[in-house]
Amino acid sequence: MEIITAVAGVITALGVIFGLVFAVYRWYMKQEKQDKDIKAIKEEQTLLTQGVLACLKGLQEQGCDGPVTIAIKKIETHLNQQAHK
Repeated sequence: MEIITAVAGVITALGVIFGLVFAVYRWYMKQEKQDKDIKAIKEEQTLLTQGVLACLKGLQEQGCDGPVTIAIKKIETHLNQQAHK
C-alpha cells in the first residue's frame, strides 16, 4: 500500500511540474506574439503618420496655413523625438 501511495505522490508531483513548465512556456509564447504584434502596429502607425504629413505638406503648398503649419510642426517634432529615443 505504501508503494502505491509513493507512486501516486511522484505522479502528482510530476504532473504539477509539467503543468508549471507548460504554463511558463505558454506565457513566453504569448509575450513573443505580443512583441511581433506591437512591432507591426508601430510600422503601420509610421506609414500612416508619413501619409498624413505628406497630405498636410501638400495642403501647405497649395496655400493653406494656420492649423496646417502647426500640425506639420507637431508631427515633425514628434518624429524627431521618436527617432532619437
